[in-house]
Amino acid sequence: MNGDQLVKIRQQLHQIPELGFREYKTQSYLLDIIKKFPQEHLSLKTWKTGILVRVEGTNPSKTIAYRADIDALPITEETGYEFKSTHIGNMHACGHDFHMTIALGALERLANQPAKDHVVFIFQPAEEGPGGALPMIQSDEFQAWKPDVIFALHIAPELPVATVSSKPGLLFANTSELFLDFKGKGGHAAYPHLTNDMVVAASNFVTQLQQIVARRIDPLDSAVITIGKITGGTVQNIIAEHARLEGTIRTLNPDTMFDVKAEIEKLIKGFEISHDCTISIDYGANYYQVTNQEAYTEKFKQIIENSDFVWKQAKEAMTGEDFGYMLKEIPGFMFWLGVDSEYGLHHSKLNPKEEALTVGVETVEKTIRELLD
Repeated sequence: MNGDQLVKIRQQLHQIPELGFREYKTQSYLLDIIKKFPQEHLSLKTWKTGILVRVEGTNPSKTIAYRADIDALPITEETGYEFKSTHIGNMHACGHDFHMTIALGALERLANQPAKDHVVFIFQPAEEGPGGALPMIQSDEFQAWKPDVIFALHIAPELPVATVSSKPGLLFANTSELFLDFKGKGGHAAYPHLTNDMVVAASNFVTQLQQIVARRIDPLDSAVITIGKITGGTVQNIIAEHARLEGTIRTLNPDTMFDVKAEIEKLIKGFEISHDCTISIDYGANYYQVTNQEAYTEKFKQIIENSDFVWKQAKEAMTGEDFGYMLKEIPGFMFWLGVDSEYGLHHSKLNPKEEALTVGVETVEKTIRELLD
């Protein structure tokens, strides 16, 4: 594929964003493209809305895998693109349209000229939620082609095009969603003494949450608790009997995630007594940290430094990625690909530069051919 063909595919994918495990049009589109490639060396399996494609190696001793995520976010697009989302309320605001296009471009090159070793391209659903990586690697389809090494990329809006960035060791954090429902006793605003106000309870709870990080976590460790959404009540003159908090927990250590959750649950018990209410908790989707295997990451760095692209040493971030579950079981790494966007990830105006598509394809192909040498 040339650059224009990659752009066309990206724009077509951009118009059909779908949420996790609902990527039906996306799967159909990907299958249609893959079936146009030479089939002599290809084998294909589907799993739920995902796809696995194996390219037979010319003289295989190992299997290398490349993962691309395929789902979108529940965000209303505001880019002004002519090719904007046709699924109102959904958008590829995390660059998965780029990830899929790059995987297709690299797959086409390998289908025409296979590498020495077997290569598995993984089109994974539900990365944004509820989490597709863990159940996918546990599936019979994945285990039948389980690779010896695996890698993936994520677009980086803040990096220039042609810049590639990664690091050995921890790259992304452990993450957990956090949903809290407060149930008390509502009533007329003129008679607060006859009620148990859940707006007050939830508001106080948000403040107390921040003290977990400040006073219960080792200051040399790292943790973040963010409440991004608060809802409660019905009208201005009725004391709310229900309130809901929605947020996330992020840590750089899996044990710290356990500690934070334990402290939240202690806090809940105290608030149920002090505010005479019940509080239910749901941790939603949980993602394991992304930890890059040192030897493969250093080899990848050498590959980039011997290419026409720029290497930049990354820093660990509180970003979450369910690719961590794959790296927990299979050695490998993830890297950032610069796309020079004015707006960041998960923004309704994310506008990555399409010139980065060819950089991504060349990087992925080169890595597949050279990583195991």
